[in-house]
Amino acid sequence: MSSEKHTHDISPTFVDDELNADLKSLDSDALVLAQMGYTQDLKRNYTWFSLLGVGFSLTNSWWGISAALITGINSGGPVQIIYGLIFFALISTCVGISLSELASALPNAGGQYFWANELAPRKYANFASYLTGYFAWAGSLFTSASVALATSSAGVGCWQLSHPDFVIKPWHVYVGYLVINAFAFIWNCYARWLPVVAQISLFTSLISFFVIMVTVPAAANTHQNAKFVFATFANATGWNQNGIAFIVGLINTNYAFACLDCATHLAEEVHRPERQVPIAIMGTVAIGFVTSWFFSISQFFSISNLPDLQATPTLVPILQLFYQALGSTAGAIVLEAMFMATGIWCLVASHTWQSRLCWSFARDGGLPGSKFLSHVDRRVDVPLRAHIASCFIVCILGLLYLGSYTAFNSMVTACIVLLYISYAIPVVCLLIKGRNTIRHGPFWLGPVGLFSNIVLLLWTCFTLIMYSFPPVRPVVAGNMNYVSAVYGVVVLIIVIDWFVRGKRGYRGQSLRHEEVDAHLTGEVVH
Repeated sequence: MSSEKHTHDISPTFVDDELNADLKSLDSDALVLAQMGYTQDLKRNYTWFSLLGVGFSLTNSWWGISAALITGINSGGPVQIIYGLIFFALISTCVGISLSELASALPNAGGQYFWANELAPRKYANFASYLTGYFAWAGSLFTSASVALATSSAGVGCWQLSHPDFVIKPWHVYVGYLVINAFAFIWNCYARWLPVVAQISLFTSLISFFVIMVTVPAAANTHQNAKFVFATFANATGWNQNGIAFIVGLINTNYAFACLDCATHLAEEVHRPERQVPIAIMGTVAIGFVTSWFFSISQFFSISNLPDLQATPTLVPILQLFYQALGSTAGAIVLEAMFMATGIWCLVASHTWQSRLCWSFARDGGLPGSKFLSHVDRRVDVPLRAHIASCFIVCILGLLYLGSYTAFNSMVTACIVLLYISYAIPVVCLLIKGRNTIRHGPFWLGPVGLFSNIVLLLWTCFTLIMYSFPPVRPVVAGNMNYVSAVYGVVVLIIVIDWFVRGKRGYRGQSLRHEEVDAHLTGEVVH
């Protein structure tokens, strides 16, 4: 690494000797933030453990496997999930390393959009950052929509299980979706609650995981053999090619490791983020793999009839699995209630994440109404306006389910791919700039980091193409994968907003650097 001192090197280990008395009065974390061109607007209430709680509560790998199980069991069965989890643990380790290196070198609540702005060539920096910010925020909104939809579907499924004559309609699920979204909204309206809620979320998830993992196989009257669990491939998609069916089903296991950037957007709410954020990211991957893999094995050994799971009238395969194993409606509902409790806290974490993304992007002029959305309500110490706006959009996205039962699959796909694109853009910028041309943070893995960057980019390209395939055949309007239309709408919004407003009003790399220099010299930037 070059020893040359760069004018705008903003590593957390760097302190400029020319900082004025006002900057010197700040603590080290706020000082680093000031060197980036930002003020300390939020309190640093999080610890490394509560940060891990938010990160894992959102990714929640065992819950993600259960929520999207309908895709996995139809597109590969046990083989898809058991080996898919191992594969995605490796992919996600590379993704986690890539994010952790950047979060350690450039800790900022903007996360990937800020990194893109700092690392891209000056000519393209603002647009690269703009794209990244929009893709990241859109990904977070679709994540919240998918979590709320899965949790609501679980609740409606419990009602159907206890009332066999009840036929589930999309509007039933949407009503539950709105209620659950409102509940998660309330919990995010007061900053002091959130670190405690994050720890509650973590323990709720781990306790639910353990209880379900032990109870289901212990109560099951029959158990599958090892060949069924580790060597059974099932294709109920209508695709003649098993390879395509398997790829389509990867969405299930990929969903179990989505949203790894969550902790990066809390970098301004934890002390020493250059160290704490990487711990949260890599800890989320490790805990996620261990819980999801052992959970999946225990559940597949307990299945008595796979076709019943694929065609359950509850529309919730994991609930049908609980019912098969326990032989009791009440028992199955109790276990599903634990799944729902985990899902609700997962949605609370997702609301925290999406609101911070909206707020941080808006403070740089990245969204229409940025001045309004970038406001932090001092009474509750949260970006309340950004939170309200994000939740409102999530409510609107839920309407997609009224038009298609496969909307959940499209939401999951959109959340995965849009987030991967938002990770890939700053990584491309880093590789173009040169990994050794920036000041490294405490978490930096050299050649391993470079390998991880390449894996992330290759996998992003793969998902962008292959995850756009229809989940089942023959394709009709009701089961079409509309994720390509989602991409088109998101890109259209970005392009229109960029030329109408953003190109002139975005506070990008050049302006921020000028403001920092002016503050150091006492000049005024117009």
